[in-house]
Amino acid sequence: MHKTNYGTISSNSDDAQFQGTSNSSEFNSLCDNIVTNIYTINTGWKTLEQALKTIGTSRDNQGVRDKIHVSQLSTNQIISITPKDLNRLKMIIKKGDKQKEFQINKLADNFTEAMGKYHSMQKLVANKMKANLLMVHSPETSSVEEAGSQSEQLQLSKQLAFEQDLLVDRESRIRQIESDVLDVNQIMRELSALVHEQREHVDTIENSIDHAVGNVEEGTEQLLKASRYSRKYRIKLCILVLIAVVIVSALIGIIVASLKK
Repeated sequence: MHKTNYGTISSNSDDAQFQGTSNSSEFNSLCDNIVTNIYTINTGWKTLEQALKTIGTSRDNQGVRDKIHVSQLSTNQIISITPKDLNRLKMIIKKGDKQKEFQINKLADNFTEAMGKYHSMQKLVANKMKANLLMVHSPETSSVEEAGSQSEQLQLSKQLAFEQDLLVDRESRIRQIESDVLDVNQIMRELSALVHEQREHVDTIENSIDHAVGNVEEGTEQLLKASRYSRKYRIKLCILVLIAVVIVSALIGIIVASLKK
């Protein structure tokens, strides 16, 4: 598994590449942290995928269950802090920095994809673990011959107490399994608000750019029209001056001819 390049980290990933686009060390640091978080989430997903194949088999034991629990705790923590880093990225970029805004959107998309895949695997593992609970075996009881001296009431009481302990233990294990499953609702709400706001801003920038391009094209057309009008005006002016010169010359010629007479 390899990491996608979003900032200063290089990779051969097919995802979008962002080669040192930030002028801020904090921006680069946050990008690298988020990339590492996404990698960690994908690693957690791989751990759960492998554990899913072990649960319910002869290799299933308490050590496997403990490893699943610890892995989920650490991965859940990484997932819970990542939206805060994404939000911080949004706050430190300059307004109108379209390239960085697209970069944040790409990070958010990849984080959402990794989290969704991990959450789905969590639910599969939890369901299989609940269906294959590791039950504590009953301690060895006295033999029939040894139990002959004990009252039936005492035996029944011990049996009921043991069964009650089993139920409590089972419920406790189920609660732990369910508590390990990430609650993605709040995270998704925060992330959706961030991505929506960020993309809305990007759309506004794109609209502004389109509007500016339209204004430039319109301005260019107006300049071309003005240039054509100016050229026609100069031609007309030259013709009028030429006609005036001809008329003045004719008048001068008439006046000179009259004086000679």
